Amino acid sequence: MSYVVAFSNQAIEEAKRQKAKKVLSITVSVGKMTGVLPEYLYKYYPEAVSGTILEDSELIVEEIPVKAVCESCGREYAPDKEHKYLCPYCGDGRGRVIAGRDVVLERIEIEGDPM
Repeated sequence: MSYVVAFSNQAIEEAKRQKAKKVLSITVSVGKMTGVLPEYLYKYYPEAVSGTILEDSELIVEEIPVKAVCESCGREYAPDKEHKYLCPYCGDGRGRVIAGRDVVLERIEIEGDPM
């Protein structure tokens, strides 16, 4: 619920900044490494935005896969169990995660012309 409240508040502030009359949708990216399950975001979103400019807006969740770059060979890869989360190209275990560990408000679609 804390993630829903956080990105909803961001969207409300952006809608106010743009002087929106109504918000049609918001898009949130959720990294697979966060442990945040999209079904819970969808479940709690209506309650979190009730009585706000976001009420009746659509929540769109885009899942972002985990991506790492190998500190040894420099290649990008998707860590997985099959390779024991090691670089599949050189076998090194020093990977730096570069995607998939954030929850980010990506877009807000508004109705009406800004005043």
